[in-house]
Amino acid sequence: MSGLKRFFGSREAFTAHFVQERASIRSLLATCDPAQRSEQVLIPRLRGLEDSSRFWSVWMTLEHLRITNSVFATVITSLAHGRVPSKTASTADVKPRTDLTVEVEAAFEASCDAVLSAVAAVPDLKTTALYAHPWFGPLNAAGWHALTATHMRIHRQQMARIIASLPAR
Repeated sequence: MSGLKRFFGSREAFTAHFVQERASIRSLLATCDPAQRSEQVLIPRLRGLEDSSRFWSVWMTLEHLRITNSVFATVITSLAHGRVPSKTASTADVKPRTDLTVEVEAAFEASCDAVLSAVAAVPDLKTTALYAHPWFGPLNAAGWHALTATHMRIHRQQMARIIASLPAR
């Protein structure tokens, strides 16, 4: 995500985009046969998607979003209180498991609620405290908030490709 997009975007716009992506993911999930949600599919590389993420299932994608949304909520809250997380952010720490069940769907929803609650609880997201993202470098809470919707969009696109690639039943 470009610095200009982060700079000129607003809290309201980023939140609305996040909510819209969440709704799109819900709609997309409804189109997928529950019996196929755990099937891993190799998809072509998407812009913004690591090569190691190309062989995932729908549930693995939701698990990744659950993990990252939880991290985003924690980071936003920490930065708002002037605390920088001590652990370095790593893409390796947000890889999903493969042994997932339908429970990941509710966990994803709860993680989305956590992001929205964290953002709503912070009066000013333009914190002086910064925490480095593995790709984008140091970001304040507003930068992490801006990232949430863009991240969801990338993985919604991934999920759409996975579902389109599943064998017909």
